[in-house]
Amino acid sequence: MSTGILALIGLGISTYLTIAHFIGTEALACSDNGAINCAKVTTSPESVILGIPVAVLGLAFYLAAVPLYSPWSWRSTDRRVHIVRLVAIGTGMLFVLWLIAAELLIIGAICLWCTGVHIVTFALFVITVKTVTAMLDGSADEIEDDAG
Repeated sequence: MSTGILALIGLGISTYLTIAHFIGTEALACSDNGAINCAKVTTSPESVILGIPVAVLGLAFYLAAVPLYSPWSWRSTDRRVHIVRLVAIGTGMLFVLWLIAAELLIIGAICLWCTGVHIVTFALFVITVKTVTAMLDGSADEIEDDAG
C-alpha cells in the first residue's frame, strides 16, 4: 500500500475524531462501555494537551503527513524533505506510544478509532525508518515503488 494512501487514511480518521471532539461523543461509532470505550478515551483529561485536543494535534500531523508521504515527496532530491519526514514520524510515533500508555495505564479503555490512527502511524514509521538510508544517500530509485 502506498504511503500516500496510508497518510490519507490517517487524515480521514483524524478528521473524524476532530469532528467528534467538537460535536460530541454521540458522533462516535464505537462502544461506550467496557475495555473498548471511545467516549471514555476521547473525553478523558488525557485527550487534551496544553489546552489543545489530541484529535486536533492528530489532524495537524496528518495534514503535514499527506504531502510528506506523497509520491512527489518521495522522489525529492532535497535531503531536507526526507529529514523532515523522519523527524515528523519519529515525533508522531513517540506521541502514539504515550497515547497508548495513557489508554492502557491511566484511562483504562481503548478507542478503536484512535487505534486506527496508531496503526497507520506505526506503519508509516516502519516504512520511513526502513527507507531512510536510501532516501538520504540518494539511492531512492530502488525503493520508490514500495514507499511512494
